[in-house]
Amino acid sequence: IPASSLPLPPQPRFSTVPDHISLACVNFAGLAGEGRSVWKKDPNSSPVRETQMFLYDTFPKEFLWGIGTGAFQVEGSWRKDGKGSSIWDRFIHTEFRDADSTDVSSDSYNLLDKDLSALDFLGVTFYQFSISWSRLFPTGVVAAPNEKGLQYYNTLIDSLVYRNIDPVVTLYHWDLPLTLQEQYGGWKNESVIDIFNDYATFCFQTFGDRVKYWITIHNPYLVAWHGYGTGIHAPGEKGKVTTVYTVGHNLIKAHAKVWHNYKKHFEPYQKGLMSIVLGSHWIEPNRSDDALDISKCQQSVERVLGWFAKPIHGDGDYPEELKNELSFLPRFTEDEKKYIKGTADFFAFSFGPNNFKPPNTLPKMGQNLSLNLREVLNWIKLEYDSPRILIAENGWFTDSHVKTDDTTAIYMMKNFINKVLQAIKYDNIDVFGYTAWSLLDGFEWQHAYNIRRGLFYVDFKSEKKERIPKSSARYYKQIIQENGFFPRESTPSLQAQFSCDFSWGITESFCDSNLYLWNVTGDGLLHKVEGVKLKTRPAQCTDFVSIKKQLDLLEKMKVTHYRFALDWSLILPNGDLSVVNRQVLRYYRCVISEVLKLNVQSMVTLYHPTHAYLGLPAPLLQTGGWLNHSTAYAFQDYAALCFRELGDLVKLWITINEPNRLSDVYNRSSSDTYRAAHNLLIAHAMAWKIYDEQYRSFQHGKVSLSLHSDWAEPANPYFESHAKAANRFLQFEIGWFADPIFKTGDYPATMREYILFKNRKGLSHSSLPSFTSEEKKLVKGAADFYALNHFTTRFVIHEPQNGSQYEFDRDIQFLQDITCLSSPSRLAVVPWGVRKVLKWIKRTYGDIDIYITANGIDDQSLDNDELRNYYLGKYVQEVLKAYYIDKVKIRGYYAFKLTEEKSKPRFGFFTSDSKGKPSIKFYNKLISNNGFPADYSICDPSNKEKECSFCLFISQKKPLIFFACCLFSTLILLLTIIVFHKRKRRKRFKVKNIQRICVSL
Repeated sequence: IPASSLPLPPQPRFSTVPDHISLACVNFAGLAGEGRSVWKKDPNSSPVRETQMFLYDTFPKEFLWGIGTGAFQVEGSWRKDGKGSSIWDRFIHTEFRDADSTDVSSDSYNLLDKDLSALDFLGVTFYQFSISWSRLFPTGVVAAPNEKGLQYYNTLIDSLVYRNIDPVVTLYHWDLPLTLQEQYGGWKNESVIDIFNDYATFCFQTFGDRVKYWITIHNPYLVAWHGYGTGIHAPGEKGKVTTVYTVGHNLIKAHAKVWHNYKKHFEPYQKGLMSIVLGSHWIEPNRSDDALDISKCQQSVERVLGWFAKPIHGDGDYPEELKNELSFLPRFTEDEKKYIKGTADFFAFSFGPNNFKPPNTLPKMGQNLSLNLREVLNWIKLEYDSPRILIAENGWFTDSHVKTDDTTAIYMMKNFINKVLQAIKYDNIDVFGYTAWSLLDGFEWQHAYNIRRGLFYVDFKSEKKERIPKSSARYYKQIIQENGFFPRESTPSLQAQFSCDFSWGITESFCDSNLYLWNVTGDGLLHKVEGVKLKTRPAQCTDFVSIKKQLDLLEKMKVTHYRFALDWSLILPNGDLSVVNRQVLRYYRCVISEVLKLNVQSMVTLYHPTHAYLGLPAPLLQTGGWLNHSTAYAFQDYAALCFRELGDLVKLWITINEPNRLSDVYNRSSSDTYRAAHNLLIAHAMAWKIYDEQYRSFQHGKVSLSLHSDWAEPANPYFESHAKAANRFLQFEIGWFADPIFKTGDYPATMREYILFKNRKGLSHSSLPSFTSEEKKLVKGAADFYALNHFTTRFVIHEPQNGSQYEFDRDIQFLQDITCLSSPSRLAVVPWGVRKVLKWIKRTYGDIDIYITANGIDDQSLDNDELRNYYLGKYVQEVLKAYYIDKVKIRGYYAFKLTEEKSKPRFGFFTSDSKGKPSIKFYNKLISNNGFPADYSICDPSNKEKECSFCLFISQKKPLIFFACCLFSTLILLLTIIVFHKRKRRKRFKVKNIQRICVSL
């Protein structure tokens, strides 16, 4: 949820990239008063630093888990059994419409047993609730208490003690008796301080034998600022700023007086602890290296939290910046400073939506609001000398129409509680308890019933007002039971290797043949030089100067396979065989043959469309592109040409890359989307059939298409509708193309049935095309392996949608888990997702060969891409588990991608100007180890490397070796001739000598 803007309502669905992507470790050191050091971060900090990512661990054994409510929010019965009116009773009846609907609320006053059952369900160790001052004393002045009210609170406390649930009792949660406001002016008048102390004394005397934790006032900042400044809280005064700070001054003194009263007269034998709940926002500087921005952040927090925390938890006085800026700020005498200082046994802290809204009333000072609870806890630690901290209020909200499916609240709770755990484990912050807010849906102050904050849903209009646990209640119960977080989605790291023939590849989107064009004069033409005749030589691959650059990059990657795409529109400009650009074909053949010399096989993609570049020849685009069935026949001819011209060098073919994502282009209506998809499927099948019938027997290659195959996870594990939505996503995204090819020859039954279901309800007029019997035979089995591009896991929720669009037909929405490590482009790093999708493919389509043809992450860093290293290591580890444990027949892994493109997310191992990144070495190591070996490699990579080096030497030095062989052969021939002639001369000499001897004789 964007930290800089928190709209209410509607409830936001998507979250921003979590803070841990850019933040350094927050294990700060410093003296009290040094909170500003929290913002001084290392700009070069790793995005995958362990202390910044989600922590799977448990809380200390003695950690306290609680839940809270406010009396006015949930009790109802505002005029029943002698209760007096409060300032909020009058405020809502004068300022709110439908005021009568607020009179009952959750009706906790009459339905206490249901509240207690809700507490039993959660298994909390404490319950933080407030006492309604006017329910005990209708006028606010202590006299004979209202017996019915007294009985209610005694019953509540006794019931909690019986259940071993500690009562944490708040004396004042904003509902000041109306009489005190009318007669004294409320908290503007110092006289209320003594009246509040009398009320507190009664509570200590009456309940103190069973209460060990007391809260004097809940969030005095909101009482002062919104009650007497903005007027959005009761009593609704829009007074002068001086009034706001007078109220704050009196609230601090009231708290201190009650604290001293308890310490002197009750603490010695009741042994209780007391504090005041202070709330705050948190803020991040625009630039963490700018001292002025950091100072503004410090001032912002001091004006809200420091306003009350520094007198009570600090030196007894207001922050210096506040005193210097506000000349009208009330002053404490020296005696008052001593009296106020240290009047808290622990730091009770509130961090929730009430502290952030309305945002225009917060002193942001041009900086950015943030939800990083861990950092504000560090600020408290450094400013106030490491106090013990109770998170006294924390949680989020949902829209009023949300019942039990409060999925967003789960993710916010998960994030907040994990930040607390990190603060304890990494930063040594003494947090001893956590209060989720709140137990029940109730009256939410200025928002009335327009939002909900309860972990239990209450239908306010019903008579029984049952407490129905929301998914957040189930999730909180699980956290309490486990006392923290346990990983559920992954087995321990595996030390093993892939098969020795496993393919390690790198993917490139396009191999742009335009790079080879030589333009000497600047006009793109060749000029004839008159009078000069040169002997010409046959064209050679070295003429294409760009190939050398590709070879250099590939050699550094040390891969066994290189996946790249051809450009259909360049090879066949007219879309048919009437014009074939032989120069482009020769270029691609040179790329493949030169790559082969590096012992690297090519996986060639025939057609690689993108949202920005459809890649179709212009004449085909003009006749409707993939909406025209004739395009499939044109693709068949194009594929046959490529098989014929290049197939002797290529063993792995991809016909079409991610046809299931062309819905982004053909999205005018669902009929367009489904018709284009139908023609793409037919085109692929026709191309596969051509290869199978005409080229496979002597080229011995394999052909498939590559599908975008992200995993889908139910965003809310407690709702079957989310699980069904996740499965529906897989069927619409993957099964849409995979079922016809790998399974039935037809679209998924789930997909057809769901579209028909929406048709019957009048929510859509979509319809899937039908395959003829011939088309079913053509499509079914038209792939030799499953090729998938996988990048992330999508968290899916069910959301009904109306309209005849492919996106609407699925009835799904995505939610981003803000606790996940994410990339700059907001790709969630969820390694176990790739293993799940691999197992799903095997389970759904059988034991088929699988190639992961693209897998990667964008990383902003140019010289230290640790996020990419982390991603590669974790995802390959999960692929290995699928291969080794789940017996999935994975034949290859291709990292995405070789080079990045300018002005686009940085996915490349090389920059756009071919500068290599450190992740190259990491991938090299994965390849050389063939996975994650224990002590030795079963494939003996050292011998393999020597063999490859020798082969590389042979392939690169062919001309020199040929020349040497010729020279050597010539020398041998010359030596043979010389020896022959010498022997012949010797024979002649011997014959002559014999003749001479015979004559002389």
